Amino acid sequence: MERRTIGAAALEVGAVGLGCMPMSWAYGRPRQRGDESVRAVHQALDRGAVLLDTADMYGPFTNELLVGRVLRERRAEAFVSTKVGLLVGDQHIVANGRPGYVKRACDASLRRLQTDVIDLYQLHRADPEVPVEETWGAMAELVRAGKVRALGLCAVGAGAGPGAHTGRRPGVRPYEATVRQLERVQQVFPVSAVQAELSVWSPQALDALLPWCRAHGVGFLAAMPLGNGFLTGTLRPGAGFEPDDLRARHPRFTAEMMAANQPIVAGLRRVARRHGASVTPAQVALAWILAQGPHVVPLPGTRHAHRVAENAAAHGVYLTSEDLAEVAELPAAQGSWD
Repeated sequence: MERRTIGAAALEVGAVGLGCMPMSWAYGRPRQRGDESVRAVHQALDRGAVLLDTADMYGPFTNELLVGRVLRERRAEAFVSTKVGLLVGDQHIVANGRPGYVKRACDASLRRLQTDVIDLYQLHRADPEVPVEETWGAMAELVRAGKVRALGLCAVGAGAGPGAHTGRRPGVRPYEATVRQLERVQQVFPVSAVQAELSVWSPQALDALLPWCRAHGVGFLAAMPLGNGFLTGTLRPGAGFEPDDLRARHPRFTAEMMAANQPIVAGLRRVARRHGASVTPAQVALAWILAQGPHVVPLPGTRHAHRVAENAAAHGVYLTSEDLAEVAELPAAQGSWD
């Protein structure tokens, strides 16, 4: 697989990574004891998709334990990214950016991941009760202690409001708050990567966040690059989701909105057909992200090894200028994203 270099620390990863969250969080309960997910992680490493993206809150904690089962055998082949800053309660999620907590959380993640160093440690969300510079300073101390190689920041929402059809509120530029945070923490310690949602149906990061990363030599990790599965073309409107699947309560995944957004998938299929019978809409959606710049790495999430193989193969799909123009002309997604 093509390799890409992200951040001032010159971190080298495969052009396509693996989002591990669906293996144990937010997309319904795994039907097995993680065996299929473990095979998916092994498949990713076999295919060169070495960036494994997890977080302590996924599960909580079980996702890191799962990834650790693979790292115990193949740590040298993997690029490990995990996150800190969010705590999961019974019915709520709260931020915790206190320096002491950050350091304890890092040690706990290292134990669960069965490694002595985290390649990329990301701040999941800033704590409104703690200056972000203090949290970032504690994370920088972890780099100096040799427990972490580089730091990243996860973006806050793009600014979509209820009923929005374009993914933003009037007068609010997407990711304004994140750009302000980045400017602040960059004064404390270099930012190596920013993670934010980016996909054909949620392109708001192209406005200001991606240009900021490009201008500052910062890598961009594209979360949810397949639109929570919608852009694969495998979801049928009205088919329903498991009760604990986040899409069961999501405005864009009602039967009405899924039907309204089918022209987006149809457009991806048209482009895919021009590239051969084996090319899928999902691969076109990932190739579109790869075309946004050499510092961009999509993180498609899955728990299935065959989907990992399909996603990894997207690095070999090269979209022409005509393809990109056609994707740019696809209709904007309907339905609120927040």
